[in-house]
Amino acid sequence: METECTYCGSDIERHDPVFVNEGTNTSDSQAGQFCNYACLTAYVEEEGLATGAACEWP
Repeated sequence: METECTYCGSDIERHDPVFVNEGTNTSDSQAGQFCNYACLTAYVEEEGLATGAACEWP
């Protein structure tokens, strides 16, 4: 596995990494790996991944 952050390209092993998987269990494909929550948050915002998402509908 590569050790580059999906967002900034830094070595994730030098930080407190966060891993994101697609699917419901850990054997599903990895969607990304990030240095920390700051890189994950920036990536989600820049890619518009939360647009239209909601936990509950009014």
